[in-house]
Amino acid sequence: MNRSKLIVCGLSLAMAASLSFGQDKKKGGAGDAAKGKEVFEQCSVCHNADSDEKKMGPGLKGLFKKAKMADGKPATEANIRTKINAGGNGMPAYEDMLSKEERENLMAYLKTL
Repeated sequence: MNRSKLIVCGLSLAMAASLSFGQDKKKGGAGDAAKGKEVFEQCSVCHNADSDEKKMGPGLKGLFKKAKMADGKPATEANIRTKINAGGNGMPAYEDMLSKEERENLMAYLKTL
């Protein structure tokens, strides 16, 4: 293979890898669960992480394994993100209180419960 073909192949692989990486970031799952646990400390005033027992809000143990959230909506990543961002039913909206990175980290942590 000549040098120009090697360069083109290398550039093509690099572009494909970067596009794939960008797609994974958009899908979510990019957060850091350990940092999310720190963010959850403010949530733990109202929510249990290690049980289903209700405090002011529902216990979140196994949240992503449940069929439905406490509000009856399916426990999907999109619905959980919406609840965190918009709040409702006594829960404050966190979209403006937490940075995007903090919300991503929180989601990563919630997936470990």
